[in-house]
Amino acid sequence: MSFLEIAQERYATKKYNPNEKIAGEVIEELKAILRLSPSSINSQPWKFTIVGNDEVKSKLAKVSYHNEEKINQASHIVVFHVINDVTKFENENLSQLPEGAVNYYKQHLQSLGEEAIQTWMQHQVYLALGFFLSACGSMRIDSTPMEGIKPDEYNNILPYEGYTALFAVAIGRRDAEDFNQPSLKPKSRRSQEEITISL
Repeated sequence: MSFLEIAQERYATKKYNPNEKIAGEVIEELKAILRLSPSSINSQPWKFTIVGNDEVKSKLAKVSYHNEEKINQASHIVVFHVINDVTKFENENLSQLPEGAVNYYKQHLQSLGEEAIQTWMQHQVYLALGFFLSACGSMRIDSTPMEGIKPDEYNNILPYEGYTALFAVAIGRRDAEDFNQPSLKPKSRRSQEEITISL
């Protein structure tokens, strides 16, 4: 299957089949894929939590606004965390990078201040999100990216010093009757001419 066909078929799943679980070896493959996610200067300012435990999933579901039902139905939820401490990033991540990457950071980012650096680090986690959703699509795993979570509550449930939850992704197998799948609800996108310029 071509990547275009994968893009045409993947969608934000609204209803999962709670009886279909993703096998452990597939979860291990997804872990390896997350580890290989791209980031600017290989900064990797993230942590990923893959939750299959129903009790923990239920706790997260309750602090996920309108996403509660799909999280409880899904096989797993993947939580994407970002470093929220610039000093921690500089001491732990930046110190392991080659000189060229360190120089780029010091020359172009460090002087912008903590708020701008934090925004830059969040952008890297969103790169990992796109990479992960594409991987799920290629593996025929259904997924739902969710910004509709309460980060502070997630941080209480999954406490990692120096990190904060940014968003989550439910993964699993769609319910056969899920109304949002492209075969029942065609994708709606702006026209190619509106969004793409060729020079």
